[in-house]
Amino acid sequence: MKYWIQRAIHRPGSLHKELEIPKNEKIPIRLLDAIIKAKAGQTIKNPTTKGKRKIKVTRKLERRAILVRTLKKIKK
Repeated sequence: MKYWIQRAIHRPGSLHKELEIPKNEKIPIRLLDAIIKAKAGQTIKNPTTKGKRKIKVTRKLERRAILVRTLKKIKK
């Protein structure tokens, strides 16, 4: 698969919108790790100062966080 990233991103900015973090700010890695570590259905407290205080983790939110963390690692 040559262009897997283009096919993986269906709704750009949806994770920013769900976490209530402006698009011009970066999503902290600590927040992504907390979302990924939690199980679907749990409500977690945001470990950072950006975005919502309490976040309900869904499977879709978890998958989006995994994709963002993967893309952040690719850039380095």
